[in-house]
Amino acid sequence: MLVVEDDPSVRVLVIEVLQELGYTAIEAEDGQSALDRLQSAGALDLMITDVGLPGMNGRQLAEIVRQSHADLPILFMTGYAPGAKVRADFLAPGMQMIEKPFMVDALAAKIREILAG
Repeated sequence: MLVVEDDPSVRVLVIEVLQELGYTAIEAEDGQSALDRLQSAGALDLMITDVGLPGMNGRQLAEIVRQSHADLPILFMTGYAPGAKVRADFLAPGMQMIEKPFMVDALAAKIREILAG
């Protein structure tokens, strides 16, 4: 799992949820760090990324990651979901979104749903 979030408290929370579910997570604070970590990572089951990252945003990161990991499921986290959901082209197949703030149980359920296919 790759978790990309610029807010350290949110990043730690997501990683803790993944660990409770039995997964190992690689963390990154921005898009470029995520791409750097992706180079050395093995196979990934999921990328969880904030939409509003500094520099490259989460959607731009997803496009770049999908070039080398075409089937990688992506979960976007955003506090701006109502505007993002209006854009029909924002979520491509294999991409989902969760609004911040979210309940830990809701995040865990969404992760299980995505990984179950």
